[in-house]
Amino acid sequence: MTSPDARPVRIAVQLQPQHADYTNIRDAVLRAEDLGVDVVFNWDHFYPLSGDLDGKHFECWTMLGAWAEQTERVEIGALVTGNGYRNPDLLADMARTVDHISGGRLILGIGAGWNQKDYDHFGYDFGTAGSRIAALAEALPRIRRRAAIGNPAPTREIPLLIGGGGEKKMLRLVAEHADIWHSFGDAATLRRKSAILDDHGADVGRDTATLVERSVGVQGPPAETGEEILAAGATLLTIGVDGPDYDLSTAAQWVAWRDERR
Repeated sequence: MTSPDARPVRIAVQLQPQHADYTNIRDAVLRAEDLGVDVVFNWDHFYPLSGDLDGKHFECWTMLGAWAEQTERVEIGALVTGNGYRNPDLLADMARTVDHISGGRLILGIGAGWNQKDYDHFGYDFGTAGSRIAALAEALPRIRRRAAIGNPAPTREIPLLIGGGGEKKMLRLVAEHADIWHSFGDAATLRRKSAILDDHGADVGRDTATLVERSVGVQGPPAETGEEILAAGATLLTIGVDGPDYDLSTAAQWVAWRDERR
């Protein structure tokens, strides 16, 4: 990967697959690509996270396969896949397949998982935060190995995005495995945890300052936080958009801001 200074600013939208018919979601993907965003994410949950918690909702990876066919330019992925919902080898093969369907535009986003309702209602063992992180640590090498031996091989080494902010365990996994780290919090939090990530990188022998792109969610117009977020080191900036209407007006402001900087 390129150095942080040379890495381009990228704008993403997370189309949250809740409270909408699929026709709304499909239309939003088209509008997002036409708008000029760089990445379109969904999320990996089985129920809405806001509003009516038993409202309309769709599954993540089935949707990514459809997006791979529907889109032509944008990268696609989950922000983020819940590791505990799928066998790691199966997930790797799903990712390899979507990589080919999309022509090499998949980002494999993954995290340890956190929403207990998803686990309880679908029969997964929720465990503890520690056990879920341990399971992720076991899964990540399996995912890499399975992807590497698939036939046909992936079109590229699929970028691995890890979402999480735990300073001792999660950031260690990011240092060991990630191409992209998705952070949660403001610029000050990003800056502090980014330094911790780089300490872990030194321990494991990876130049994470160069090799790991920083990703963060943003809200409001870019005039309020854009420069601060960039100064803290993030270059992949994601606007969350909820159904059923999927208002992309804020994303449009960030795309214009990105283009002005270029």
